[in-house]
Amino acid sequence: MSIEWIMSACIGVGLAACCGFRVFVPLLIASIATKLGIIGTMTGFEWLSGWPALLGLSIATVFEIGAYYIPWLDNVLDTLATPASIIAGTLLSTSFLHIDNPVLHWGLGLMLGGSSAGIVQAGTSLLRLGSTATTGGIANPVVATGENVASVGLSVFTILLPLVAVVIVAAVLLFVIGRLLTRRKIWFTRSANNHRLQ
Repeated sequence: MSIEWIMSACIGVGLAACCGFRVFVPLLIASIATKLGIIGTMTGFEWLSGWPALLGLSIATVFEIGAYYIPWLDNVLDTLATPASIIAGTLLSTSFLHIDNPVLHWGLGLMLGGSSAGIVQAGTSLLRLGSTATTGGIANPVVATGENVASVGLSVFTILLPLVAVVIVAAVLLFVIGRLLTRRKIWFTRSANNHRLQ
């Protein structure tokens, strides 16, 4: 396993996880980076560096970022963003994984990239729901800004320092999984207590 393979895998997984914050931002940054020749994709994914992809992703990114600042629309978008982030994460990780076997290639892309994006997206959705419940949605723009900064910053960081970025991504994933498990445990405990009271 060469260092080039490891670096490419780190870039793919790092960018995929960023899709959990915003679906189109990591795709746009990957498109710009490939257009500038900073990184390269696998054969068959050269379209990512093309002008149509760059233009389409730029428009989609502007609309996505803007829509998250509309209080009622942000929670609706989270419902759509979950499957979209998994698809985008799978696509990004697959485009950088150097594996010849197509089944293994896409399977690993889904397991590494799709699951990373899905976990991060679940965490951000819970954070937004908590913000909506406690502040009536007033603090949601602050949450959206944090997600935008995380998505852009971590995506750029992944391109420039993939090995360091993948450690940060792993820490974020472990944190989110821990929070999700804690929340689930609290929910089950409350349900059991309510059942006993009845």
